[in-house]
Amino acid sequence: METNGLSRRLNPTDILEDSGSAEIQLSDQEALDLATHLKEKLTSGLPIDSDPESIDTMIAGLGDPRGLLRRSFSESLGSVGKAAVPALCQAMKNSSQVTVRRAAAKTLILIADPASLPDLETAFLSDVDSVVQGSTMGAMAAMGEKSIAVILSIVENPNSTEMQIGLANWALTLIGDRAPRELRKAAKSENLNVRKASILALSSQIQTLEIEEDRKILINALSDSCAEIRAEAATFLGQIGDTTRDAPLLIPLLSDPDSWVRKNSALSLMKLCATNSIEALQDRLDKEEDKVVLNVLELAINQINKTTNK
Repeated sequence: METNGLSRRLNPTDILEDSGSAEIQLSDQEALDLATHLKEKLTSGLPIDSDPESIDTMIAGLGDPRGLLRRSFSESLGSVGKAAVPALCQAMKNSSQVTVRRAAAKTLILIADPASLPDLETAFLSDVDSVVQGSTMGAMAAMGEKSIAVILSIVENPNSTEMQIGLANWALTLIGDRAPRELRKAAKSENLNVRKASILALSSQIQTLEIEEDRKILINALSDSCAEIRAEAATFLGQIGDTTRDAPLLIPLLSDPDSWVRKNSALSLMKLCATNSIEALQDRLDKEEDKVVLNVLELAINQINKTTNK
């Protein structure tokens, strides 16, 4: 590769052995010259060299401590596209520099090549760095529907940590309406974590309940065995539900054994201004022992009465 017209020459000290692979090391000046050269090419709309040596040299630049330079190398590799994926995956998994692993994963977001999914999953599950984990999951999310199966397998895996499951849930939410069929299917899963993640992802992208299949999923979630799912479904119904049609679905949840479900149901009835729920709210107020829920019940009754008396 050339930097400002000069050939990039490697010295023996430029290569370090790391996990059986070679890592090129660039001096500060070499990295600056190369980044400037690449930025000029990108600005001019010229193609970036995609031979193995050029790709490896750009990947070496991902370890530079200067953020703007790393961005130039990342954008250049993103411009190269699929030809850079194998080397980026190797750097993401094997580099001794955490900066390189992070930048390689972020660059794979730009390319969004499904061929990188197995390596992204491996890095996500094995790298202890939280930025690498977040970036690898972000790269999976960038692939939309094609990554759903891999992400759900992480959610389902009993060995996944809470942080890993949280990142997977975040990715599913980002994918949202790009994979409704897969998410609707997963919402019926027997696995609690898969069911919960899928319902939350679907809820994040549903704007109305005009699609019957979405409506059935949400109504079924109101009686799910998981209290967290029932609580989320109750909240969501209060945001986009119809007062006449959906308030009667929430009223029974005022007697749910879980206090969070009772609280969310009361709040949703208030948001729907469900006048037909006043009697049920008052009845629950006389029985409720949880102080937080008591306060919410009183608030809901007062707000609905105020709206009705206007």
